[in-house]
Amino acid sequence: MVNVYELARRRKSIRRYFSDPVPLEHVLYAIKTAMQAPSGANRQPWRFIIVDDPKVKSEIRRVAEEWERKLHESETIPGWFREWLRERGITWRKDFLTDAPYLIVVLANKRAPYARESVWLAVGYLLLALEEKGLASLTYTPTNPRAIARILWVPEQYTLETIIPVGLPRGDKVKEPRMSLEEAVYYNRWGSHG
Repeated sequence: MVNVYELARRRKSIRRYFSDPVPLEHVLYAIKTAMQAPSGANRQPWRFIIVDDPKVKSEIRRVAEEWERKLHESETIPGWFREWLRERGITWRKDFLTDAPYLIVVLANKRAPYARESVWLAVGYLLLALEEKGLASLTYTPTNPRAIARILWVPEQYTLETIIPVGLPRGDKVKEPRMSLEEAVYYNRWGSHG
């Protein structure tokens, strides 16, 4: 059995997928795992929509790309971010929204206390459970989440936090570097290394 650290260490964000089917049971397992996350006042503010209908995925992609194109062409993008996108070959095109066999749309109930924090804890669990099952994933937050939420008939009290494509990775990707423990951890006070 692989431990949690090993799952986290090997997990990476994947943008290219084979369209080959993967077991729905694995996706449901990951969602069941996500639902074990702690939440503010135990309100469990998460909801999940599994999308596998090609027409719905195409509509999500069309709307997402419309807004992404505006963002990528905007003069307001900071230079460092534009360079980061360029170095990684990330464009306004979002093939993964139609290529991946499943999209998991993750929603947060705005009326629940600490809804966003709780939902993102659940997303962390979800990503590790997908990794455990050998499935690739990505957390993609669209530029205009409400426009996509409307496609899915999501009530106003819920915000679309992220869309997670799920499937088998096409090609290999190197994991982005992580900072060292010494860079990230202080003892007792900021800046103190013990």
